[in-house]
Amino acid sequence: MERTLVIIKPEAVIKKLAGKIISMYEDNRLDIIHAHRCLPTREVLGNHYQAHQGREFYDNLLDFMSSSEVIVLVLEGENVVSIVREINGSTNPLKARPGTIRYMFGETVQRNAVHGSESVEAARVEIEIWKDLIRFDS
Repeated sequence: MERTLVIIKPEAVIKKLAGKIISMYEDNRLDIIHAHRCLPTREVLGNHYQAHQGREFYDNLLDFMSSSEVIVLVLEGENVVSIVREINGSTNPLKARPGTIRYMFGETVQRNAVHGSESVEAARVEIEIWKDLIRFDS
């Protein structure tokens, strides 16, 4: 069984959209094996977004993601990574397909409601990065 990491971003948590977002995953028969609400540390975020380090948007991204609580989910299921990516939609809400999370709830590329792992390997790494903060024992 595959696993993936989803982060419901600060703006979606503040707007009380988490229930609607979680329902979209559950409606697609994905199992939520862990959920944790937390205020992410810059250390965890720095590790999570390490690939973006040095880019002009990096500091703003860390500021935004640490500005308020997020909800971190670990989902499990057959082809869960690709299914979640389909449910989430394009990173850019303006290019997202109608009916996707980012189309319905996203505002900008950064404030696009959710993060989802891009591959099975990325999910493994991301779960490892977040496991202590979210108290997940894989």
